[in-house]
Amino acid sequence: MSQASTTGAGVIKAFTSPGSIRLTSLPPLALYVHFPWCVRKCPYCDFNSHESKGGAFPEDDYLDALRSDLEQALPLVWGRQVHTVFIGGGTPSLMSAKGLDRLLSDVRALLPLDADAEITLEANPGTFEADKFAQFRASGVNRLSVGIQSFNETHLKALGRIHDAAQARHAVEVAANTFDNLNLDLMFALPKQTLAECQADIETALSFAPPHLSLYHLTLEPNTLFAKFPPPLPDDDSSADMQDWIHERTREAGYERYEVSAYAKPHRQSKHNLNYWRFGDYLGIGAGAHTKLSFPNRILRQMRYKHPATFIEEARSGNAVQEEHEVGARDLPFEFMLNALRLVEGFPVHRFIERTGLPMTSIEPALQEAERRGLITRDYEKIAPTPLGQAFLNDLQELFLKDS
Repeated sequence: MSQASTTGAGVIKAFTSPGSIRLTSLPPLALYVHFPWCVRKCPYCDFNSHESKGGAFPEDDYLDALRSDLEQALPLVWGRQVHTVFIGGGTPSLMSAKGLDRLLSDVRALLPLDADAEITLEANPGTFEADKFAQFRASGVNRLSVGIQSFNETHLKALGRIHDAAQARHAVEVAANTFDNLNLDLMFALPKQTLAECQADIETALSFAPPHLSLYHLTLEPNTLFAKFPPPLPDDDSSADMQDWIHERTREAGYERYEVSAYAKPHRQSKHNLNYWRFGDYLGIGAGAHTKLSFPNRILRQMRYKHPATFIEEARSGNAVQEEHEVGARDLPFEFMLNALRLVEGFPVHRFIERTGLPMTSIEPALQEAERRGLITRDYEKIAPTPLGQAFLNDLQELFLKDS
């Protein structure tokens, strides 16, 4: 049962009856900052990104709005330390070095940032300038995530990327010379891609020995150009062969697959993403950013206004949040499992109890069914997806989705 009320300047806030939960402690807190502009919208992208006309965007106005948004959110996180910061997009590397320095200065001034906080910036080839990235590093960014997607010229064109194969390699070289904590994003099962072409991409990535790799299966997301005009993709057997080879090759190269699409050298996992998958808390600021915050007797979700111009205007007026609701006890098991079951290691039983405020009996029927189907293993301390559960993750997660 839910009801909606209008508050402030036409903001729709939906309040959902949360049910009964009780948290004995609060999870770690992360900060996500969304930068909504990019040079060109990719046909597979369903993120909140907007093309910057002629490369121009209102940087100062947006930074003002981000600070205002953060100031408005402070009462929700008083006294809580921030352990990781992730600046995503869009293409945050379009920001000037001065702009990024200002952003991180504002974050440090307003939030108690852990001295060893992981601070990640997303970057795309085609926006790489060695001097600017050195300044990003000097401003406090200590982890770079580079959106390569492919080193193959034909596939880059099919994906609508603004960089070519030479720029992709140059970007990784610049990144590796500037940052010792580096992630490379690549995709496989690309339009008309063969197993040999997939292998060549991964081998090229491995040749740079990055500490972390994110290797995603291309999916046709709703409301994208690829969904409207689907390209010819490898069949299921071919894409499965690619995935199996990736698992084996990365293992041989010393990477641990710790999440569905994430591979890391020892102790180099993404701390920010681990916090998501472990159902930690995160404050999201910026256009379209999402927030999840825990309190002793409730869990709150928020979403900021999506369009950059609207977000700037509303943040200035003190009303950056477009929607918010409390997560009901009925929905918490699915929300938890949507994240936790992505981890190969699964999760300790106590984490479900601590981060949802619910007893294990609330999910016992679903656990029994998952175990019967061979999708999980469990004991008194830990629950983890089996290889079959990892392969059919959506089916496993849906077992915890309760009808309204």
